[in-house]
Amino acid sequence: MKAIITLGRQLGSNGKLIGKALAEKLDIPFYDKALIARTAKESGLSEHLFDGIEEKPTHSLLYSLVMGVQSTKGLYYQYNDMLNGDNIFKIQADVIKNIASEGSCVIVGRCADYILRDHPHLVRLFLCADEEHRIQTLIERDTMTEKVAIAAVAKADKRRANYYNFYTNKTWGDVKNYDLCLNTGNLSQEESVQILADYIAKREAYFKD
Repeated sequence: MKAIITLGRQLGSNGKLIGKALAEKLDIPFYDKALIARTAKESGLSEHLFDGIEEKPTHSLLYSLVMGVQSTKGLYYQYNDMLNGDNIFKIQADVIKNIASEGSCVIVGRCADYILRDHPHLVRLFLCADEEHRIQTLIERDTMTEKVAIAAVAKADKRRANYYNFYTNKTWGDVKNYDLCLNTGNLSQEESVQILADYIAKREAYFKD
């Protein structure tokens, strides 16, 4: 298999679960939390700096830190400039490119579709669902109240869009930026995974060495 699969998703579309199940079905690596761990390891910085990066306000990720960040080894790395969102993005982008160079995989979010836009075997997926379904998913899956779920969906959409739009100069969720967009709201996880796997298999037939 040659496909490098990037997976954008709306909160409440079960994107992570579907992405992980897809990777298992295709027997390829899945990068979500694993990407955070690897980025931290390769950069020597703490994992918490990269965790939830898509949902943190652009350019305010590390503004509370002045001239230094504690690494996982307990050391302090000094920078001529503040370690801000742009630097964190570049560090993570380099790791994403390294991962893609190692072979087929599924990478969730983090502008990976844009970072790898020139890769010849890139397959860009986006998972969505109608708002009512997304809210109900959060209520049932995460035991949120309806009010909290509504706010969480709106907040996640805004922050993910701000992050993606800023770094890519494109529009998050715009169908033109993806090879396949799938509404998972009326599908089971198994059905969603099968549709995606079938599509990827067809794309594989057109990939050149």
